[in-house]
Parts: sequence; structure tokens; C-alpha cells
Amino acid sequence: MISEEKSKYKSWSGLKKQMNDVLCEALKDRITYHYTSYHRVHNSYGRATVNCDGRELVAFSWAEQYAQERDVDALYRAGKEISYQRLETEQWMPEGKLCEADFIQSVAVYLKTDVATALRSDNYLLRLFAYLDRRVGKRTLEKLKEEASSLPVWVKQFYLLRCEAEGLEAERKHI
Repeated sequence: MISEEKSKYKSWSGLKKQMNDVLCEALKDRITYHYTSYHRVHNSYGRATVNCDGRELVAFSWAEQYAQERDVDALYRAGKEISYQRLETEQWMPEGKLCEADFIQSVAVYLKTDVATALRSDNYLLRLFAYLDRRVGKRTLEKLKEEASSLPVWVKQFYLLRCEAEGLEAERKHI
């Protein structure tokens, strides 16, 4: 339910190539992006992951979309005001409760967004992609150290991974 502007994309392979093209040199052969959509299954279930060295660091699946729908339904039944953007910003994004559609939408948005904007975005997926981007240099990573310390663990791991790959001191105990 990413609230960023809806963006059209032609194919996952095209988006994946573009994401690989902006990946920093230090992580070029280590990070992989995966997206699968099962079109013949009811509701086109899917799954997306970001992996490092063959290990899955974060996953987004259709099951999270149902969790999002349950959250909205519970608020509706309780007679509370429903704001998708507020739920996304305050609950789903920090908890990493995002589905594969959120992932693919964020990739499409990221590729149209300048990296400085992505680094400040409320959309943690855009930040994750920016941390891995070759256009983000060591000095910028150093400047982000304090800000990164307040991020959810699932996002912070990508900042730490990039710092480690670049040989920067981003001690895990301080962040």
C-alpha cells in the first residue's frame, strides 16, 4: 500500500537491471533482488526479497497484504478513522509489514527519484535502495550515521552492510 505516486513498469527484469546498474561497486556481486508473481494463482500471489551473499535479508510477501487488510478492517469495525498513509508510516513501514506489491512499486518509484530525496523518504524501502546505491558516497554515509541509529533493524542492516563493504566504522553496538 505504498503511498508514493503510482508508477508503471514494463517488466521485473528491466527494473532489476536498472537496480543492479545503480548498485555500489563494493556490493555488486553480493546483493541480489528477487521478485516473483504467481499469475495463475488467485490474486496473483507473489514474493520479493533482497539477498546478500545468498542469504535473505528481508522478504515481502502477499501474506503481508492480508495483514494490512486485517489492520484496516479492525479499525473500520472499531469505528475508528482509517488513514492508509498513517498506518503505512506509523505501523507497516517501521515493522516491515510490506507485501511484494509494495516492493515492486517502491523499486519503480526509486528509479525515478533522486537519491538525496530517497535518503530522506518516509518510505524505508527507498532508503534501503539508496543505502546500496553507488551515487551515495562514503562522506554521505558518515553523515547518516546518527540518523541510521534510529531506523528499524530491518532497514538499519542495509546501512551497516554498506558501511562495512566500504570499510567505514559503523559499529553495530553504537547503531
